[in-house]
Amino acid sequence: MIMLNPVVVSVALVLVMCLLRVNVVIALTTGALACGLVSGKPFAESISLFSDGLGGGAKIALSYAILGAFASALAHSGVPEFVMGKAAQLLHLHSKRDGGEFAMGGDTSIIVAKFVLFASIELMSIACKNIIPVHIAFIPILIPPLLGVFNGMGIDRRAVACIITFGVIVAYMVVPLGFGEIFLMDILSRYLRMNGLEIAPSTVIRALLFPAASMAIGLFVALVRYGKPRHYGESAVKKTEKDGPLSRRDLLISCLAIAVALLVQIAVKEIVLGALAGFLVLSLGGVVRRKDSENVVANGFKVMSIISFTMLAAAGFGYVLQASGGIDEIVNWVATRALHSKALAAFGMLFIGFLISVGIGSSFSTVPIVASVYVPLGIKLGFSPSAIAVIVAISGVTGDAGSPASDSVLGPTMGLNADGQHSLVGDTAIPTFLHIAIPAFLGGWLASILL
Repeated sequence: MIMLNPVVVSVALVLVMCLLRVNVVIALTTGALACGLVSGKPFAESISLFSDGLGGGAKIALSYAILGAFASALAHSGVPEFVMGKAAQLLHLHSKRDGGEFAMGGDTSIIVAKFVLFASIELMSIACKNIIPVHIAFIPILIPPLLGVFNGMGIDRRAVACIITFGVIVAYMVVPLGFGEIFLMDILSRYLRMNGLEIAPSTVIRALLFPAASMAIGLFVALVRYGKPRHYGESAVKKTEKDGPLSRRDLLISCLAIAVALLVQIAVKEIVLGALAGFLVLSLGGVVRRKDSENVVANGFKVMSIISFTMLAAAGFGYVLQASGGIDEIVNWVATRALHSKALAAFGMLFIGFLISVGIGSSFSTVPIVASVYVPLGIKLGFSPSAIAVIVAISGVTGDAGSPASDSVLGPTMGLNADGQHSLVGDTAIPTFLHIAIPAFLGGWLASILL
C-alpha cells in the first residue's frame, strides 16, 4: 500500500511535527529514523544511515557560516542602518518612540511607500543570490532594523515572507549567475546530461519562465490577500553596535567589498571564496577593526547556525530516503498508472518530487535524486527535453518554497521573527506554500504538458 511507503510516512511525520511546533531539526531526525524503521531496517542501521548522510551537508554548513560572517561584517559597517534611514527619509517616515517604530508623515501615500519597500526587498532578495554572494544571510541582518518601519505602516509580515521567498527562488531558477549558475549549470544541466538528456542551459531557462510567471501571479495574490493592515506589538530589536554614524569611507569600502565578492565569484565560480574575499576587504579596509573581528565572525556564525544545523539534518534525512528504496517504489507505482497520460504522469512525478523536497528542504539536493529516475522515465513516456527539465527542476523548487526545513523559509523567519512576533510554520511556511509552491507546481505541470 502506497500510503505505508517509508518516504510518504516519514515526510508526513515531519510535516505534522512541524505543524505542532516541534523544532525542525528534531522533526527531520525523527522522520529519518521513522523512514528507516518503516522500510524494514534495524534501529541501529537507521541511525548509522542518518549519521552517514550528515557528512553530505558539512560543506553546505561551512559555506553558510562563512556567508554569515560576510553578512555580519556588512552589518557591522552600519550599511543596514544607513539603508533603513534612507528608506525612512524617502518615504517621509518619522520615529514615534525610542523602540524604533515609525509612522507615516507628510503627504506620502501608503500605497507608494509599500511599493517602494516591497520592490527594494525583492531586489535585495534577488541580489543576494546572484550579485552579493551572501545567500539568505542578508535577511537576519537587514530585515530586523526594518521591523519598526513595517509596524508603523501596518504591513503584514506574511506578505514580506512571500516576497523574500519568491525573490531568492526565482533568482536561482532563471538567472545563471551566482547561486543560479550553481543550480542551472552545475546541478540541473549536469545531472540531466549524466542521465542521458542533452539540452542547452538557455533552453532550460526559457522553459522555467513558465513556472516563474505562475509564481509571480501567486505573489501578486499574496500581496492582495495580506494587504490589509496587521498590528504587532512594539519591536525591541537590538541594533548593530557601531561607533558613530556610517562614514563615507566605510560606505565606499563596503561597496568595494561587494564588488570584489561579485568579481571573485564570477572568476573562480565559488560563492564562498567570493564571500571570503569580501570579508577580507572589509577587514583590511578598517571597516571591521581587529578588536571587533572575532565578535563579528562569531555573530555571523550564530546567525546562520540554526540554518546550518537544519541543512545537516536535512542531508541525513535525504540520505535515509534514498537508502530506504521508497522513492523507486513510488516512481514505479506512478509509472504503471500513467503510461497513457502525460498529464497524469507529469502530475505524479511533480508530486513525488514535492514529497522528497519538502522533507529535505532543498531543491539543490532534490534534483540529483529525482533526475536519475525522471530522465529515463520521461524519455520512455515521450516527454520533450524541455518538459523533462521542468519536471526535474520544479520537483525541487516546490519543496524549497514551502518546506519548514528549507533555507528559503527559515531565512525570512529569522529576520521577521527578530522580535518574537512571527512564526515559522503559520506565518512563513504556510503562506509561501500556498502562494509560491502551489503556483510553481501548477506552472511546472502546465509547462510539462505544453512544451
